[in-house]
Amino acid sequence: MVKIVSDSSFVEEVLQNSGVVLVDFWAPWCGPCVQMLPVIDAVSSSLPDLKVVKLDVQENQEIPSEYGIMALPTLVLFKNGVEVGRHVGFSDERSLLEWIKSLS
Repeated sequence: MVKIVSDSSFVEEVLQNSGVVLVDFWAPWCGPCVQMLPVIDAVSSSLPDLKVVKLDVQENQEIPSEYGIMALPTLVLFKNGVEVGRHVGFSDERSLLEWIKSLS
């Protein structure tokens, strides 16, 4: 299940998490971001131990700025609160699953 986070909940939901968290930095006006919605849902279902969160960069600008998010969609993988990988642009489910498994 994908959870929505904000600038105010990011630390608690992502940085203080002791597991692996995939953060989808996205915006509703971003075509590739919208195309990624079913891919992100499928990845979340395929990897039940993975926490998946979405942060709307239009509504929340502090965290994207802090992490230097310059293009959308940007997926950032965190492990025990530390960034371990970053993927920019559209990706299919298979490629995204391989990327996550290689880093977690």
